[in-house]
Amino acid sequence: MAKHFDTGRKQETCVLVGIITQKQNREQVEEYLDELALLAETANAKTLKRFTQNLEHADSRYFVGSGKINEIKAYVVEHKVDIVIFDDELSPSQLRNIELEFNEVKILDRNNLILDIFAKRARSANAKTQVELAQYEYLLPRLTRMWTHLQKQKGGIGMKGPGEKEIETDRRIIRDRIALLKEELKSIDKQKSTQRGNRGSLVRVALVGYTNVGKSTLMNLLSKSDVFAENKLFATLDTTVRKVVLGNLPFLLSDTVGFIRKLPHQLIESFKSTLDETREADLLLHVVDLSHPKFEEQLQIVHETLAEIGSSDKPTILVFNKIDAVKKEADIPDYSIDTDSPPLTLEGLKLTWMANAWGFQTVFVSAYKKENLEELREVLYNKVKEIHTARYPHDHFLY
Repeated sequence: MAKHFDTGRKQETCVLVGIITQKQNREQVEEYLDELALLAETANAKTLKRFTQNLEHADSRYFVGSGKINEIKAYVVEHKVDIVIFDDELSPSQLRNIELEFNEVKILDRNNLILDIFAKRARSANAKTQVELAQYEYLLPRLTRMWTHLQKQKGGIGMKGPGEKEIETDRRIIRDRIALLKEELKSIDKQKSTQRGNRGSLVRVALVGYTNVGKSTLMNLLSKSDVFAENKLFATLDTTVRKVVLGNLPFLLSDTVGFIRKLPHQLIESFKSTLDETREADLLLHVVDLSHPKFEEQLQIVHETLAEIGSSDKPTILVFNKIDAVKKEADIPDYSIDTDSPPLTLEGLKLTWMANAWGFQTVFVSAYKKENLEELREVLYNKVKEIHTARYPHDHFLY
């Protein structure tokens, strides 16, 4: 059974591996490895060291050069490291070659690690089915030396998955299982579609954003519900829908899985029914962590993912969260204001380039400190009322 989070499992150790190329400079790679370390922490692994190498492109055999592999191997042996995690997807042949070099040490790539976290945090039958399908599709081309029953008995990060059911890792059986899971998801999609259809004429609002930006905390504050919120990546997998009433105006508010760079395509495909809440929303609340040094890049990744699922043209309110965590001017990239107003006050933030840079109405809040939530409620109320009035021009119950 996939658990929501692990408390009793021994923490494993890991090292991270990334490459610096013409497409990824050193600063970008360090940022990616920062996120990979947070992913590892979410999966209960402690990062001991990072390894990077300048290459024109990934080595076809080992991802990094053979000399770098030997350097990593020496460190792993000396420090008895449990896992080596690569920041990009490894091809089946790369994975096989690296595993042969490292013997019993577990080798994961970014996709495998994300899938493992999803497997541990899936709670509903829907989420578990979606994650299992994504795992099998990842597994299918990587059967050699990987995901065998004996390896599954080890436990730990990267070992949570379909193999625990002791199924034979045969391509035909896995393909049959994939087909069955897809049929199950079709049935789930029909049920979800019926549920959405039964919600009547209420306006639908979806919280979207990069993972760990505070969507679930805002969900709790706006809906006065008790949605699980945690300062880790992917705290929310299952879409939660709540009926919210602001003033005299009811609407539906949904919390969705957080986006992330390099999100495995298997997960985007598998989580279509979850993402349907975003696709069918009338209004998006795009939550951004203002305190994150790369918040602009995170915002862009979310926008690109929304475009991929056909939701980038929806009415949107941009919510800059965690303003309490911004301590000084230097914490905000390209910070500038038009007047002599004191920096980092709420009014000062409203005068920055961020307030109008993306063409959306913008609100600055702190969900943690419950700061400026009334303005968010007012903006949200007006947007929902505008959508409802356009849809039902003769409905006067709001006035």
